[in-house]
Amino acid sequence: MNAPRLKKKLPRDANQLAKAIVDNATGDELCEPPESTKAAAGRKGGLRGGESRAKKLTAKERSAIGKKTASARWEKSD
Repeated sequence: MNAPRLKKKLPRDANQLAKAIVDNATGDELCEPPESTKAAAGRKGGLRGGESRAKKLTAKERSAIGKKTASARWEKSD
């Protein structure tokens, strides 16, 4: 009989990983380690930051940013 595959990411901490493996082997629910509120807030801001920034920029500003990144990209390849 095959064990069900884990769909959630396993924790990096050795103790939490051991608990996750035992929980999976016994059929218990896989518990996610609680994410800190600071990390959650940073991720939330990062997911929507680019879109809101793009709305605030004018066409000239977007063009200038694009030219700057393109020149940096080409300089890096040399």
